[in-house]
Amino acid sequence: MEILFSARFQKERNSLPKQVNVALTKVLKFFVSDPRHPSLQAKKLPGTDKWYARIDRAYRFTYQINDEVIILRRVGTHEILTRERNM
Repeated sequence: MEILFSARFQKERNSLPKQVNVALTKVLKFFVSDPRHPSLQAKKLPGTDKWYARIDRAYRFTYQINDEVIILRRVGTHEILTRERNM
């Protein structure tokens, strides 16, 4: 499975607090090997074809699965989930 980073994801990642960015790096290691790893607590956004996974208590990232490609779309606080539903 190929993983792609959207420009928005990369931009948002660069603006994360350092400790969250370190946690995201660890989480992405699990994600690459198993996008459904239980620690990610991955769930589908209702009414969309997008998914989200947990980085820590306050931060999430969203992604989309297209055939054999996973596109990482957004990263940030819970607020991004509301925005993703509306996009």
